[in-house]
Amino acid sequence: MIAVALVLTLTGAALAQEEEDDSPPPSDLDVSLAIAAQNGRGPVTNLPLPRYVSLKGSEGNARRGPSLSHRIDWVFKHAGMPLRITAEFGHWRRVEDRDGAGGWVHYAMLSGVRTVIVEEDMTQLHARGDEKSAVVALAETGAIAKLGDCTLDWCEISAGDADGWVPKTKIWGVDPKEIRD
Repeated sequence: MIAVALVLTLTGAALAQEEEDDSPPPSDLDVSLAIAAQNGRGPVTNLPLPRYVSLKGSEGNARRGPSLSHRIDWVFKHAGMPLRITAEFGHWRRVEDRDGAGGWVHYAMLSGVRTVIVEEDMTQLHARGDEKSAVVALAETGAIAKLGDCTLDWCEISAGDADGWVPKTKIWGVDPKEIRD
């Protein structure tokens, strides 16, 4: 009799606790995003979050959630477009562009090749990471360029035949304190 009473008491306590908290249990996605937020690393790749990548093809669908059954909210249409990964879940990465638009993209649509977008019209590309060095080219707003080395304040970029250094403040696709060799 004592064993039965103990089981009933424990079961009753569990039921009482469930009645007090009527919120749904967290989904796998919720748990994955919470883990990533806590340690700053993706739960799938263990790479830093956020981080930058680029669009592999000339078109990529950004979905509302991490599966093909989710609705397409946005379509990226520029090959090499820099994107920032903010979360990961299975084979899916949540990305955003420089305007904050985005969604969940399948990882196969992304490349580790780093690119940037020029933010200011007629940005001067310099021969060295120095404002006083010779101007070797000009870049228009929205130009996509491959990212090279970066110091604390400058990055080397290249697009077509143009290659030069620009202040980090004139491009999107690199963190302000990021240094690349």
